[in-house]
Amino acid sequence: MKSNILLIFAHPALEKSRANRRLLESLTSDDPVTLNDLYEKYPDFVIDVGREKALLEANDRIVFQFPFYWYSTPALIKEWLDLVLQYGWAYGKGGNALHGKTVQVITTTGGSRDAYTAEGHNKYPVVELLRPLEQTANLCGMVWVEPVVIYDALNLDADAMTKAVNRYRACLFGS
Repeated sequence: MKSNILLIFAHPALEKSRANRRLLESLTSDDPVTLNDLYEKYPDFVIDVGREKALLEANDRIVFQFPFYWYSTPALIKEWLDLVLQYGWAYGKGGNALHGKTVQVITTTGGSRDAYTAEGHNKYPVVELLRPLEQTANLCGMVWVEPVVIYDALNLDADAMTKAVNRYRACLFGS
């Protein structure tokens, strides 16, 4: 079966992760997803731009999955964006390689949902803090899909983790 989902995953300390590791473990070989683990593939941050462009071109849906770090993505995703989304290919004159593809973020936070409100500790909702990624998608002619945020990932009990996994799979595969 041809994959139509490119899952661009970035976690600089996956061995310490509870939630992101469990989400990835829920994927099976039958799922129509190509997992692109950036920290596994590029631990030295030397990104194979040609490989990444080919992956993007071969898939209809692009999903970025990462833990929410300092109100943004882990550093390797920023490096990936800077190098792969080139003028004339992803945007700008002649840059239509990604037009019409959908893009979505799935992220986990250590903080609670309440912490990401105007009254909360972090002052802004996660979706507001992800606006630079949304605008990047817009610039590239991609269709932005509402992000999925799994809050309080450090404290999820077994039931909440199961619900998070089910939500994750429903987001990816509509099941």
